[in-house]
Amino acid sequence: MIKLFVGLGNPGSDYEATRHNAGFWWVDELARAFKTHLTMDKGFHGQVGRTTLNGQTVWLLKPQLFMNLSGKSVAALARFFKIEPQEILVVHDELDIVPGEAKLKLGGSHAGHNGLRDIHAQLGTDAYWRLRLGVGHPGIKSEVVDWVLKKPSLDHRIAVDQSIERSLKALPHFLAGEMDKAMMVVHTSKPPRPKLPKPEGQAPAKTAPE
Repeated sequence: MIKLFVGLGNPGSDYEATRHNAGFWWVDELARAFKTHLTMDKGFHGQVGRTTLNGQTVWLLKPQLFMNLSGKSVAALARFFKIEPQEILVVHDELDIVPGEAKLKLGGSHAGHNGLRDIHAQLGTDAYWRLRLGVGHPGIKSEVVDWVLKKPSLDHRIAVDQSIERSLKALPHFLAGEMDKAMMVVHTSKPPRPKLPKPEGQAPAKTAPE
């Protein structure tokens, strides 16, 4: 099961609404769902929340170091409470996914994401779970840094918020350790395609008896 949910972002009001803070947005929504509050814990270099579900303690973490030092916060909490890498879910912004979509994966390349790079270095492994929230790509590599440190357009922000809402529906599976089922929920959580009108004169399709 997932025992530690980590949202990545940069601390401070200047960064609060920027694309790079999508992971913070997700953990904030999770805290609301759990009816728990995150408070600053200097020992873990971040805002920390906890709750107990079915006798198991679950931790929420928003590192308050800058993005490229996120691993120091994650590793400190994970080691203190003896949480294994595969029991950690790190939620972060993803350039290679369009706004409104999310993907779940275990390990793999950090694709230049400084927060993931530091978590890998501090944990000594990439064998933790990642929930990748699409924020889109500016189309030009040299504009990436500016892109993630700016606020998304209104439609992009709405799309990201909707992907957060839908991916939180996988929460029971995260908590049960049913990561295959969680992946199915996350990966099939796109809005339904609009139904196309039937060509004129086409008989309605037969349905199987219930």
